Amino acid sequence: MEQNIALELKNITKTFGNVIANKNVSLKVRKGEILSILGENGSGKTTLMNMVSGIYYPDHGQMFIDGKECIIASPKDAFNYKIGMIHQHFKLVDVFSAAENIVLGLKDEKGFDMPNYIEKIKEITEKYGFELDLQKKIYEMSVSEKQTVEIVKVLFRGADILILDEPTAVLTPQETVKLFKVLKNMRDSGKAIIIITHKLHEVLTLSDYVTVLRKGEYAGTVKTSETNEAELTEMMVGKKISLNIHRSVPENTCDRLVVQKISCMNREGTKVLDDVSFTAKSGEILGIAGIAGSGQRELLEAIAGLGHLDEGKIIYNDPKSGKEENLRDKTPLQIRQMGVRLAFVPEDRLGMGLVGNMDIVDNMMLRSYKKGKSVFLQRKAPKSLAEEIIERLEVVTPSANTPVRRLSGGNVQKILVGREIASSPTVLMAAYPVRGLDINSSYTIYNLLNEQKEKGVAVIFVGEDLDVLLELCDRILVIGSGRVTGIVDGRSATKEEIGLLMTKSSEQHDEE
Repeated sequence: MEQNIALELKNITKTFGNVIANKNVSLKVRKGEILSILGENGSGKTTLMNMVSGIYYPDHGQMFIDGKECIIASPKDAFNYKIGMIHQHFKLVDVFSAAENIVLGLKDEKGFDMPNYIEKIKEITEKYGFELDLQKKIYEMSVSEKQTVEIVKVLFRGADILILDEPTAVLTPQETVKLFKVLKNMRDSGKAIIIITHKLHEVLTLSDYVTVLRKGEYAGTVKTSETNEAELTEMMVGKKISLNIHRSVPENTCDRLVVQKISCMNREGTKVLDDVSFTAKSGEILGIAGIAGSGQRELLEAIAGLGHLDEGKIIYNDPKSGKEENLRDKTPLQIRQMGVRLAFVPEDRLGMGLVGNMDIVDNMMLRSYKKGKSVFLQRKAPKSLAEEIIERLEVVTPSANTPVRRLSGGNVQKILVGREIASSPTVLMAAYPVRGLDINSSYTIYNLLNEQKEKGVAVIFVGEDLDVLLELCDRILVIGSGRVTGIVDGRSATKEEIGLLMTKSSEQHDEE
């Protein structure tokens, strides 16, 4: 075994009941190396790393740290082997400061010496180039600052092998660049770093090697400098697929939805939308970009009749009657009765979009059961629709009569998106419609949205991936802290330009 191999897995297998999460997976990561683990949704990436970090225990296989076989049965065991994992959802105490979170849970026989700990933390932040205010409370921090606390926390405990699960999912391009610089500094100091991700361009930018998983099995490891997006996609999916989003030129556009100076508060009395104005045109895809929690969800809910507005108007131009209608304060049902069909794909798929205990056919009927002419519901049309969606979007399910809660998150999302598109809306609002989907299905959804645009639908698309927003959308509205900080052309804007708008403060907005 090579001397510089920090971690090696041999034939790791993990099952949950009848579901095989990982099957005979082997990989290795060396000291002073960044390894990306790539795979479609449900390919077993996070499960595999959860075994390395002690959250799960493998059914079969061996793990080696520095060439010696080890047994990791708990997160404590992982810490003892100097392994630290930074999860997608941070595990921090909001009312504590950064320094307090970093030392939380530490056992020191010499006594608790906070000033000494702070000096050690400062040494770590200076060594790797972190920017962190140690006295700042977690609830005052941005997502990237919280992530920094999590990384420093595992480094403070002596981690030499770091695992990061989707570390750039909610970062701006500028924050991503800073993170990559820090990770490269850590690599150069001899740390072994594993990144779980699905963003191909980031894999190619950051990592030294890429290990690909496909359906829970090892599909191969390649040197990053010797591969490309097309090859990695083929390894993930098992077949060649096109990675081009078809974006047609908008034709015969007209103002379909005019949002005028809308504002609203949340339950805590904080303003979540502040003087928001924009126009969504028929035959166009309007993208919405922003750091998570900037008001995207509240904006779409307000338009769909799911949220209360304190100020402003939402004017809908009815293509059939030619009349203007103000949608403000109308219920979703009233909006539909007016003939306005705002198809809304929420972030919380099962919480808001579908009923988990009902099967796929019944979930199709949720949109149309009121049209029944008798006490007996007609199931033929919904069943045909369900089967069409299952076939077109390649939904993995035993049948159309399978309860939705038994499907994986990605397949639930396909059902929801397919149903909303099938309702033939005049305005289609999609919030993170490809979250949890594999690459092949994501591109299917992108092309479906473009088809709707070509039919004259006004499409509003909220997304996390700026590359996709720039490739798919005709215009991109950027929202920060509940305010519109800019609207840019999707064909000419850059990621850096959007990133700056995403982080623009309210003070800067007011000065302009």
